[in-house]
Amino acid sequence: MSRIIDRRQMLRGAALAGGGLALSAYMPAWAQTNSAGITTPLPTVTGNDITLRIARQTMMIDGRASKAIGINGTVPAPLIRLREGQTVRLNVVNDLDEDSSIHWHGLLVPPQFDGVPGISFPGVKPRSSFLYEFPIKQNGTYWYHSHSGLQEQLGHYGPIVIDPAGADPVQSDREHVIVLSDHSQLSPATIFRDMKVDPGHFNYQRQTLAGLLSGKDQRLKERIDWGKMRMDPTDISDATGPAYTYLVNGHGPRDNWTALFTPGQRVRLRVINASSMTTFNVRIPGLRLTIVQADGQNVMPVEVDEFQIGVAETYDAIVTPTDDRAYTLVGEAIDRSGLARATLAPRAGMAAEVPALRPRPIATMKDMGMDMSSMGGMDMSGGDMSRMRGPDSTAEKNPSASLTTPGTGTGMAAGAMAMGTMTPGGSAMPGMDHSGMNHGAMATGGSVGGMAGMDHGSMGGEQGMAGMDMGSMKMRDFSKAPQVKKGPGVQTISPMPMDRTGEPGQGLENVGHKVLVYRDLMALTPNPDVRAPSRSLDIHLTGNMERFMWSFDGEKMSDVHEPIPFLEGERVRINLINDSMMGHPIHIHGHFFELVTGHGDHAPRKHTVIVQPGGKVTWDLTADAVGDWAFHCHLLYHMHAGMMRTVSVRPRGDAA
Repeated sequence: MSRIIDRRQMLRGAALAGGGLALSAYMPAWAQTNSAGITTPLPTVTGNDITLRIARQTMMIDGRASKAIGINGTVPAPLIRLREGQTVRLNVVNDLDEDSSIHWHGLLVPPQFDGVPGISFPGVKPRSSFLYEFPIKQNGTYWYHSHSGLQEQLGHYGPIVIDPAGADPVQSDREHVIVLSDHSQLSPATIFRDMKVDPGHFNYQRQTLAGLLSGKDQRLKERIDWGKMRMDPTDISDATGPAYTYLVNGHGPRDNWTALFTPGQRVRLRVINASSMTTFNVRIPGLRLTIVQADGQNVMPVEVDEFQIGVAETYDAIVTPTDDRAYTLVGEAIDRSGLARATLAPRAGMAAEVPALRPRPIATMKDMGMDMSSMGGMDMSGGDMSRMRGPDSTAEKNPSASLTTPGTGTGMAAGAMAMGTMTPGGSAMPGMDHSGMNHGAMATGGSVGGMAGMDHGSMGGEQGMAGMDMGSMKMRDFSKAPQVKKGPGVQTISPMPMDRTGEPGQGLENVGHKVLVYRDLMALTPNPDVRAPSRSLDIHLTGNMERFMWSFDGEKMSDVHEPIPFLEGERVRINLINDSMMGHPIHIHGHFFELVTGHGDHAPRKHTVIVQPGGKVTWDLTADAVGDWAFHCHLLYHMHAGMMRTVSVRPRGDAA
């Protein structure tokens, strides 16, 4: 026994002696600046005939090998550089043992070349090839990715830059493509399964008893209210820092990918969010960003300090660094569970201070679709709802800034160890209901996983869901959305959804500097179609966050056989209404739309837009591309779970 004790003491002493060396392995990856920085430019392919070979490979992220799917041996895939007006032939070779595909995100192409298996395209079979051929009708910053299964998560994505046929209205001395993404050591199937079993599986930033006792985050009354409603105000994102390392051009924060400049140059940054599940907040401390393009479309220059970029969006920004020093480009995950980091510097090997992660957002009643400003001083069943608020300056900081999982370099919040917020049986979703509300008929028999219902009037509720009486406010009132199919896949209906295009996004309300909002964007030139819409269509973004069920209008893709119909050339107003407490980047294939934000014929044209929690976004669409097209949430696992539909544009007249 004494020998065992002595050996333990010896090992403990050795560990302490080596603590200085070992400490770096437990620091956040972005805090380690020992890398000289990677300045190698992205591999580029160009011309009229391009071959792209899809294959499995490994990639190195912060010194660790990881399984991946790449194209031509790289992740991200090579930069495809084209010119407006050319016709390109892209021979895609699939060396995988499974079907694959490439979708040209944002490019206006014939439907048979859009690249979505099952929609006007059969996919690319294993060990075979497919030739995409189409004219280039536009210019700007775009990207491409797999639309087969969950391959995109493994690295099957790459950037596209299309130079204009004439002079570029955006002048710059140098440019860099910045591809933001998220990558995991876990397989995509494992991530999806973990979220289906426990939707809060990767949320390591729940509120804790320690936080309550120290006066941080929500007050006790608010926590009780949200707990009874079985909603978690920290559930901002699904797959987060514990699962992901956040990348810039395929490199982790420790790799320190570096973009070079000469002081005084106008540098164009083409920022692409090619992640699977991560909304990023992008900033360069010490530099202002002038936004000049959104989703490949030129906009009137807008100077900001930060912008939120949803999955599949692109923004081009001009920066003009005048000092001979390094700057840090920060892509902070929306839930503050980690960040992507790169350096902008005059010379390789330089590094700037990396800012600490900011306090993570706390959802408010507005995120549940309740516009509190229009409710006056109404007392919500005895609970002072006026105290519901956004992030508090005293909010508990994310412990992932100082604690990581050994060997992963991925931030882990110490607060996750406090299991007091877990519901019986290990459910990761704290409950949700305002005290004083009517909860008499709690779901029994597990018909909906024990989820408290939101139908306040009737206490039985369908599917065994209980009611939730909020006076005149209802959280599951289907009369507000008659087209939404009732069922366990619809947890809430936003009672008072509001236009949030004038807001900067969750967690950016009080950062103390200028953040881009959608209403800031104005098209540089008049829109090609300024007709008034002939009809209007409401589409509800629905889900059950406690069961990881996602859909449009309460129906997932596999249960809907009829497409959403449009007639060729018609002008339609689309109202996207988010009935969930999570933002959704919604993308339509084959088209651009004009955001209705009060700018008339200079409305910004986009292909993807974030619909904020409990909010709504309106856009006008000209159905000018005959064929069948995908329409979906671009959060990969939301789309995989069913938040997708087919849009069919049918020709007029005899051809129909």
